[in-house]
Amino acid sequence: MSISVKATVTVKLTIGGFLSSLVGLSHRLDDIWSLLGKSLRLELVSAELDPNTGLEKKPIGRYARRVGQKDGEAIYESNFEIPGDFGEIGAVLVQNELRNEMYLKYIVLNGLPSGPIAFNCGSWVESKFDNPEKRIFFSNKSYLPLQTPRGLKGMREKELVSLRGNGEGERKTSDRIYDYDVYNDLGDPDSKPELGRPVLGGSKNYPYPRRCRTGRPRSKTDPHSETRSGTFYVPRDEEFSEVKEASFITKTADSVLHALIPSLETSLLDSNLGFPLFSDIDQLYKEGITIPKLKNQGLLRRVLPRLVKAVSEAKDDIVKFDSPAMFQKDKFSWFRDEEFSRQTLAGVNPYSIKLVMEWPLKSGLDPDVYGPPESAITTELVEREIKGFMTVDEALEQKKLFIIDYHDLLLPYVGKVNEIKGTTLYGSRALFFLTPDCTLKPLAIELTRPPMDGKPQWKQVFTPSLEATGCWLWRFAKAHFLAHDSGYHELVSHWLRTHCATEPYIIATNRQLSAMHPIYKLLHPHFRYTMQINALARQALINADGIIETSFSPSKYSMELSSVAYDQLWRFDKEGLPADLINRYSDY
Repeated sequence: MSISVKATVTVKLTIGGFLSSLVGLSHRLDDIWSLLGKSLRLELVSAELDPNTGLEKKPIGRYARRVGQKDGEAIYESNFEIPGDFGEIGAVLVQNELRNEMYLKYIVLNGLPSGPIAFNCGSWVESKFDNPEKRIFFSNKSYLPLQTPRGLKGMREKELVSLRGNGEGERKTSDRIYDYDVYNDLGDPDSKPELGRPVLGGSKNYPYPRRCRTGRPRSKTDPHSETRSGTFYVPRDEEFSEVKEASFITKTADSVLHALIPSLETSLLDSNLGFPLFSDIDQLYKEGITIPKLKNQGLLRRVLPRLVKAVSEAKDDIVKFDSPAMFQKDKFSWFRDEEFSRQTLAGVNPYSIKLVMEWPLKSGLDPDVYGPPESAITTELVEREIKGFMTVDEALEQKKLFIIDYHDLLLPYVGKVNEIKGTTLYGSRALFFLTPDCTLKPLAIELTRPPMDGKPQWKQVFTPSLEATGCWLWRFAKAHFLAHDSGYHELVSHWLRTHCATEPYIIATNRQLSAMHPIYKLLHPHFRYTMQINALARQALINADGIIETSFSPSKYSMELSSVAYDQLWRFDKEGLPADLINRYSDY
């Protein structure tokens, strides 16, 4: 006895793909094909094997016809007659008969005695003219590999094989292939020799997490590097859902920045001094700066919603930066030690501060290369700043001393960075005391230069002061340290630990775990779009002469420094909570 089953398919109408408003021959052909009911073919797959042959049962196929449209979604329906001995339906094979890709959201089967069966597709389906292979979508049930119904085992493995690819050729934007590669596309030596950058990953010198392989041609100047021409590929399902709109906004952001930065340099910045006066910084918030008239100026707030606000003028655009919230209460609050300390925990980078567990402070670098390892922050200095409240030994015992220490990470790069015109770098560390009212008091900042240019190691400790010269030296020391802290936040805490280190796990998950694996279902919502964001970062953020290199202290060595931090500091078993806090705040 057969069972009547109705399949309802929800297809999202997108800007760039299926049923787009673009006028063209392929679009018109797709419209005709849709009217004839030949746009989408479904094949229902049994989760059971044929008891007579021991092989997979033959799928039951039908075309789906478009029956309506609502809220930006097209609805398709198809009717099936399922034999009574067909067994549980565990998967649907889908073939896109049109010439444009389509985005499938859901497939729901109604009419089965056991109730509806849902398939959360959430994926792009290529045209059969681009890829004749049928797409596999499994039901929402989860199975570990050994628990997989026998009728689905072959398809489960086939899907994983297709996602792994063969490691050859250049990837197309429509591909769904997850493969590994090193960071060999940050530089652009074919454009300018000075834009060459070392390969990160795959070597002892620059260990680094893997990125998604793109397979672009190699650089002519440096055969170890990949050219930056062509697409920064990510698997199709990893792209932003409205891919055309997203790329449009990205291009707008790029045009904004290219107009904004030259205008800053022309109107406010001194080529040697940066912002020569504090009033020039205020102008960003009060008066704004004039930039050439931009196309699509109305998108500025969408592009940089938390950074700038744009006011349209007749000939030009005036861009004003939004004032930080604390400026509205006290414009000079950032000057104060209380705010300096508060932001070590409440600011953008609360991941570096840790308990002082050894005293006296000492560098772990080679003293023959970098000079004496002992810190200039002495016991006497600390006890003077604590003002006799307790001794250093008592502060250590009661866990009152905390430190942010970039000394050993930055010191090897000081000489190289300082050779770059207009750039200065030190090794740095800042020491804090936990007061009885549970706030942090800054005690000292140490800045260090290694032996260089025939001169011995230089190190100096700066402390809070009420005397005019000492007060300004202390402020300059805080400025240097905060520059280091912001660079560390962007390169290590944010990029490396959050984005970069996650990508190989995304690749591995898609290569090794079927979409029906319960762990895959748990991880997928957290991984979504990370690879696309990382690809955009390689395009304009972390690349040679990109935003990071032109904005942060390590300059052209920024990504090298990130690699060193990965080698010295990153450990999988210390990254999550509570392990990270225990590692930083416990001496056990």
